[in-house]
Amino acid sequence: MKTLSLAFCSLLAAASLFGQATPPPAARPLSPDPARVPMVLPEPANPKLPTLFLIGASAVRNGRDDGQGLGPAGQWGFGHTLPEFFDLTKINVVNRAVGGLSSRTYLTSGHWERTLALIKPGDFLMIQFGSNDDGNPNDPARARASLPGVGDEQLEIDNVLTKKHEVVHTHGWYLRKFIEDARARGATAILCSMPPHKVWDDQGRIKREANYIKWSREVAQQEKIGFINLNEIVAARYDTLGHDKVMTLFPADEHDHTNLEGAKLVASYVVAGLKLLQPNPLAPYFSPEASGIAPADPVSITGK
Repeated sequence: MKTLSLAFCSLLAAASLFGQATPPPAARPLSPDPARVPMVLPEPANPKLPTLFLIGASAVRNGRDDGQGLGPAGQWGFGHTLPEFFDLTKINVVNRAVGGLSSRTYLTSGHWERTLALIKPGDFLMIQFGSNDDGNPNDPARARASLPGVGDEQLEIDNVLTKKHEVVHTHGWYLRKFIEDARARGATAILCSMPPHKVWDDQGRIKREANYIKWSREVAQQEKIGFINLNEIVAARYDTLGHDKVMTLFPADEHDHTNLEGAKLVASYVVAGLKLLQPNPLAPYFSPEASGIAPADPVSITGK
């Protein structure tokens, strides 16, 4: 296996090769590290039913999943509204995403181990990471970044937060870890790219993320599992809606996290993406509300 030096890793972060620039640590307010804060996450309501588990970060489950006391105007992840599109008498939808985590820290914090213990044959796993995977892997504020790409490169560090020696892997390595662990327990995994932010380019179109779409698609192809290009599906919808409408889908001071209306829109496009999959393993579990959602434009599955 290849090993990356700390100097090279710092160069990667400085050059912003990840498509999502990370502010320097001094520019970010210090807050409790979500990889170290104890959290109680939901479990299947009816263990006898199949379960769709969601793992990811704040785009899927924001904070305590309560809108920060602001009701619909607060920050919400799409995983909060996704159960509306499923018949919960046939399947559990369990949102075990944790805001602030990356693919790496979801694993190293122990959340994946606890989620994996709940997975049984016939279950499903939807994976959506990327927003927090860029930057310096040993950033003193979070130390959460994975290495770029999908290969076997690795970096040995003495983690400044955990005070432990750690081997950091590529983003693709962590995705494969989740997929292969779930498959070993008899579950079906689906990869989902990160939803877009409220940021426009010079042509007035929503900015697309490049690297994490590419890497997620590559891993899905390698593992022969379904891939939902949520970044492109939702960005195309935002372009159609226009600037003023998109502004209403986010809290005023937010460009990353949607409000409740925005979360439901994103969740509906997760369903639209699922309907592109051939076959769609979750089709038997859709609710009547999902029946009115058309499949996404096939271009979103290829990104071409």
